[in-house]
Amino acid sequence: MFSLSSLLLRKISNSFSLTNLLLQPIRSFRSKAALETLAKASEEKIPNLILYNYPSFSGAFAALFAHLYHSHLNLPYLILPFSFVEPLRVDDLKIEGVEICYLLDFIGPKGFATELSRSVSQVIVFDHRNSSISKIPKEEDCPENLKININVEKSSSTAVYNYFSSKLKEATSTSGDDVSLVHCEDKDSLETVLKYIEDGDLRKWRLPDIKSFNVALSEMRSQLNCITNPYVFDQLLEVSPVDLVTRGNIYFSSRQNAANKLLDRAFKVCLGRGLYGECLGIRTDKDFDLSNEIGKELSIRSAAAGLRPIGAVISMQRNNLKMCLRSADSDTDTSEIAKAYGGGGSPGSSSFIIRMDEYNKWIS
Repeated sequence: MFSLSSLLLRKISNSFSLTNLLLQPIRSFRSKAALETLAKASEEKIPNLILYNYPSFSGAFAALFAHLYHSHLNLPYLILPFSFVEPLRVDDLKIEGVEICYLLDFIGPKGFATELSRSVSQVIVFDHRNSSISKIPKEEDCPENLKININVEKSSSTAVYNYFSSKLKEATSTSGDDVSLVHCEDKDSLETVLKYIEDGDLRKWRLPDIKSFNVALSEMRSQLNCITNPYVFDQLLEVSPVDLVTRGNIYFSSRQNAANKLLDRAFKVCLGRGLYGECLGIRTDKDFDLSNEIGKELSIRSAAAGLRPIGAVISMQRNNLKMCLRSADSDTDTSEIAKAYGGGGSPGSSSFIIRMDEYNKWIS
């Protein structure tokens, strides 16, 4: 087995050590360490190359399942993150001995997968983005050894989980053993995590506490590089949806408490000099990162005071006066005001720059 993520944890007969490469400074994703790792894999004729979208949680969990599958069967493999900041090139991946290359949670730039399939026996792609559909080659131009799995109704992490779970069962069916990618005690928790990731990936936002889950999970994003963090797959297996939701709720609660302490400074704002009605506003230059929480609470208090259900949060930013409008009322469109003053946004959240002399007429 070869996996950068488990290099410091496991030593198996068909693995090779790249500790000296990991000690080198890594300045980019197409780094000297990554390229030398690929060169070493070519020397060892590693047959399975796994690239995953970085820094995507769907990509990282998909890579975890590829790691578990190859580990169970003691198959040699190489896993690397693929970043669009400075992506690996097809020429970098033309390494001797590779039979299968997986692109997990991405299809790459247009033509990338097709070109790669010319130098690899089989290329298997998993993605869930609508934007990736346009990158699929036409049927007559698609090589037989290029298998593209794009399902906009299922996240890549879930699709890859099902794929490698089935492959593992097929590979071990003759042994009579009931082999699973993950231990039974971890399965329920892991599958719940996948459901939450999918809810965010597909922009459904239907699961309870999904925002709390996401904000806590996002703290792990910097750890998803298996080159710089050899323990990443062990850490992903330990992710608890209950713990993430609890941490996320604490985070949002603390922000709301901090915002509430500022609300006694609210004053009346005549939106567009009164053309768009009146609402409550607050001037806060130091706590602008709380503008969403402040604005939403202000919109509720504004409605209770008989004004428009809008909260205005004003602050100085880079010598400009910025006004953010928020509303907790689904029937209120704050963006019509923002657009009238050169800004934009969505109905419940918008912003624009306003001159000081104009602003003074809104609050006088």
